[in-house]
Amino acid sequence: MSWERPFDQPVPLPGERPARTLRDAGNYIRKLPESERDTREWRLAVQMLIDAAEDRGPVLFAKMGMDRALSRKVKDVINPDPKSRH
Repeated sequence: MSWERPFDQPVPLPGERPARTLRDAGNYIRKLPESERDTREWRLAVQMLIDAAEDRGPVLFAKMGMDRALSRKVKDVINPDPKSRH
């Protein structure tokens, strides 16, 4: 098991330095409030991190899990009037 496995590209974390390793990502998740950690996206990210640390899954999937969990509150904004410009 190696929590020191690096991501190919660091995962940007809000208000912190980017996560460069699985351990960095895990430490970030541990600091989240329990209500946040218990969401489906964060549970999936945790599972992907564990799988990657135990060589049961690629680090890329762990990064994708982190990216998805971090962006879960970001909503796509679609302009209903394509003729208007901001």
